[in-house]
Amino acid sequence: MANFSDWQLGVYLNGLMGEVPTLPFGFAELERRAAETMEPRLFDYVAGGAGDEQTQSANVAEFAAYGLLPRMLSGAAQRDLSVSLLGLSLPTPILMAPVGVIGVCAPDGHGDLAAARAAAETGVPLIGSTLMQDPLEDVAAALGETPGLFQLYTPAERDVAESLVHRAEAAGYRGIVVTLDTWTLGYRPRDLRHGIFPQLTGACLANYASDPVFRSKLAVSPEEDPNAFVGYWALTFGNPGLTWDDVAWLRSLTPLPLVLKGICAPDDVRRARDAGVDGIYCSNHGGRQAASAPALSFLPGVVEAAGDLPVIFDSGVRSGADIVKALALGATAVGIGRPYAYAATLGGTDSIVHLLRCLLAEVDLTMGLNGYADLAALRDGGAVFRR
Repeated sequence: MANFSDWQLGVYLNGLMGEVPTLPFGFAELERRAAETMEPRLFDYVAGGAGDEQTQSANVAEFAAYGLLPRMLSGAAQRDLSVSLLGLSLPTPILMAPVGVIGVCAPDGHGDLAAARAAAETGVPLIGSTLMQDPLEDVAAALGETPGLFQLYTPAERDVAESLVHRAEAAGYRGIVVTLDTWTLGYRPRDLRHGIFPQLTGACLANYASDPVFRSKLAVSPEEDPNAFVGYWALTFGNPGLTWDDVAWLRSLTPLPLVLKGICAPDDVRRARDAGVDGIYCSNHGGRQAASAPALSFLPGVVEAAGDLPVIFDSGVRSGADIVKALALGATAVGIGRPYAYAATLGGTDSIVHLLRCLLAEVDLTMGLNGYADLAALRDGGAVFRR
């Protein structure tokens, strides 16, 4: 059985034949190249965080506080990175987290399709955002045999939420991920400095423009009056009144697995379990929404409270080693966000595929060279410790 790290052997062989790689292999260079390529307002939107951005920085720094205990002579020459998540058998524990501007990050302005095609090529699932540049049905079709999940920003109008969920179900998405921490925008100085953000220009609103229920509420079509369309979207985007009492309604919308994103407190995890959700998504939105402790510090308590529920994690993940540490702390699967948004701007599908291959190789080698043949071994026996 091939290991994911075998991919890098091809890079070295191509180099012997004079084919020098053009895409970056580490996050620092990836971010630098993206900053040089992206329109400044878009780069600031992707790179920026809430307030003084200390939460965002702490998310990244927290990973350095953990180390992995090497275990030698453990028979880890062959690795199995497969995982079971929400009834899905996945070849790896990596996910592409929802990124609401991935659509405009790609050079052709169709980054959601680029990410879906990268998912199809690598087997890494995409959690598609409500905020897409192409309709969710088109993105689902581009996933091929790789499963996708649909992320829901719950609108103020319930019938629009219901329509989006039912469309996702009909399109073949395999679960609904409800984001809880974005019923309004966080305080983001970088975006405020520019006085605009992408959705207010009409970007990444294809799921609303194509939704029959949302369109029925407009006096004229989005095509006839784009400004009125965007204005109505802005007024109805979030649902500030959503409470625990509404989880039963969300649960009733679909038989698909339901995951709540933004759960970080153990008591909230237990309430979510009691409400009948199928998974917990531990995340502080990459430090973009509100100041908090680094998300990784919440993960052990979330995992313990979740019991047999799967736990997805994101926030601050920049490398394959970060992914392995989160898995060792109990995450079932780990999402990446900014890295694949940056990758998209360097070449769409091909550059996202390159990034995913890099991360898969690094996860594989980090586990193998530290002596862990699979995720069960990684989570059994104190593989991770706080420095």
